[in-house]
Amino acid sequence: MGEPPRRVLDAFGAVGVPEPLPGGAGRSIRVANAVYKQVDDEAEAQWAAEVLDTIDENGFRLARPLRAADGAFVVAGWTASRWVSGEDSAPRWAQLLAASRAFHAAVAGLPRPAFLDGRTHRWARADRVAWGEAAGRVVPELMPLLRRLEALRAPVTIPAQVVHGDLSGNLLYHPVLAPAILDFSPYYRPVAYAEAVAVVDGLLWYDADPRLVDAVGGDQPTQMLVRAAIFRLVAASERAREHEVGGGEDVTALESLVTVLEQAS
Repeated sequence: MGEPPRRVLDAFGAVGVPEPLPGGAGRSIRVANAVYKQVDDEAEAQWAAEVLDTIDENGFRLARPLRAADGAFVVAGWTASRWVSGEDSAPRWAQLLAASRAFHAAVAGLPRPAFLDGRTHRWARADRVAWGEAAGRVVPELMPLLRRLEALRAPVTIPAQVVHGDLSGNLLYHPVLAPAILDFSPYYRPVAYAEAVAVVDGLLWYDADPRLVDAVGGDQPTQMLVRAAIFRLVAASERAREHEVGGGEDVTALESLVTVLEQAS
C-alpha cells in the first residue's frame, strides 16, 4: 500500500511526513495527528464516517473521521481520521466486551445500510453463509467441519442492528482511557453475534481459554457462536481459493473450535 497522493494530503490539510502504521493490513498511514486509509467501497466509507462523526463516545473512544477542506469525508478513494493513542495488544476480553456493548448501544436504531446488499468480498460472502442466506461451498479440507457446524445451527429470533463485525483486532487499549475502536466493519446482525465473532477469533487466533464462550451475551449465545464459527471457516476457505492454496493450515484450529461448540450445545 502506497502513501496517500499529494492532492489527498492537501485536501485534508496534512502537514508532516507520512508514516506507515502497524496493523490494519498495512493500509494505514499516519501524518501528524491524522491517519489516512485507502478504502475499497466509497459508499460504505462515507456512511461509516457520517455515523462515527455523530455518535457520543461513552465507554469507548473513536478514531473520529476528518473532513477535507470542502467538507468531504472521502477524497479520491481515501479517508482521514483522528489519530488515537493506545496499545495494539492481544484482546483484553473484559474491556473488549464492555466497549462492544457500549458502542452497539450508541449505534442502535440505525437503519440497515443499503450498501450491504452489494458487497461481494469474502467476509460478506462468509457472513451470508453463516446466516443461511447462501449455500456453503468450501474447500474439501474444511467441508467436514462446515457440516458439523451446520448440524448445530438452529433458527433464532433475535433482533438485528448495525454492528461492528471485526472487533478482536481493532481495539487500542489504554491504561486510563476507554478502549479505542478502529476500522468500523458494519454488518446488520444481532449484537451478540458481533461478540461471538470476537470470541471465536480468540479461540482461533489468540489462544483464549475455551471458557470465553460463556462471555457471549444474549438469549441464544451458542447459536451466535455457531454462526460466528461458520463465518470464520468460510472466510478461511475463500481466502484459500483466492490464493489458490489448500485450507489445511486452518483445520487444526477450526477442529478444536468446533469441538468446543459441540460440547457447549
